[in-house]
Amino acid sequence: MAVGKNKRLSKGKKGLKKKIIDPFSRKEWYDLRAPTVFETRVIGKTLVNRTQGTKNAVDFLKGRVVEASLGDLNKDEEQAYRKFKLRVDEVQGRNCLTSFHSMSITTDKLRSLVKKWQSLVEAHVDVKTTDGYLIRLFAIGFTKRRPNQVKKTTYAQTAQIRAIRKKMFEIMTKEATSGSMKELIQKFIPESIGREIEKACQGIYPLQNVYVNKCKVIKYPKGDIQKLLESHGNLDDAGSKVKSDFKEPEIQAEV
Repeated sequence: MAVGKNKRLSKGKKGLKKKIIDPFSRKEWYDLRAPTVFETRVIGKTLVNRTQGTKNAVDFLKGRVVEASLGDLNKDEEQAYRKFKLRVDEVQGRNCLTSFHSMSITTDKLRSLVKKWQSLVEAHVDVKTTDGYLIRLFAIGFTKRRPNQVKKTTYAQTAQIRAIRKKMFEIMTKEATSGSMKELIQKFIPESIGREIEKACQGIYPLQNVYVNKCKVIKYPKGDIQKLLESHGNLDDAGSKVKSDFKEPEIQAEV
């Protein structure tokens, strides 16, 4: 039969399947490294396609955001309710160097604090650290029974709530603007800002369970690789654990 008559002969067999290549065969693993402020340095691994032609693997890694529990970062289960998000800013060999992105408290922890018969006070403020980070801090607190109180409820008046919120603004601004981002993270871990607010508001209305429940970076400073490398120190070193003398208050059945 002439080739010209049957058009399928020149095209080969119909329905030939394309060769399946395992997508993982062209991927590489990279280590995610946390700054020295945390005890655990290697917090996990991430996958990326191998560098091919103009597609560079480093470009796909930079800007990735990873989430880790403080319980894992500091090997302390009591701090597991706090979550940190870290952003990949630089890649050195097979190591992804991260910097602070945001901090929050787990939903279950927050739900366990909210109860009936008490007032909830919230405040948020935008502040700038000494190393150029523009951050937004959120604080939360709850009113507490006074000693020998007979009354069932512990509701604060609107004027008292305003005064407490004002104190929260002042303390959060003072603590954040007086140091760098690293120093601020070291204040989050033992919850020193929360205790400071508790102490300052004692004269207005007694508070309990005061936390900086969220912190997020609104604007990053200009990228400085030298500063980032300093915050990571020697890549083989283990981080130093932030000592906490703060003991978690027991959750009360009734307020």
